Amino acid sequence: MRLAMHKVQLNMDAPDFTLRNFQGENVSLSDFQGKKNVLIVFNRGFT
Repeated sequence: MRLAMHKVQLNMDAPDFTLRNFQGENVSLSDFQGKKNVLIVFNRGFT
């Protein structure tokens, strides 16, 4: 599977994307719109 590459500039809004959480449910960045902080962690060693 190839992912589209988006360049993000400093102070630019992040593009919306959807990933699966640890329970296998789809979660989108837009699900957190209006929240103060969102932390995204990409762990390459997690399987």
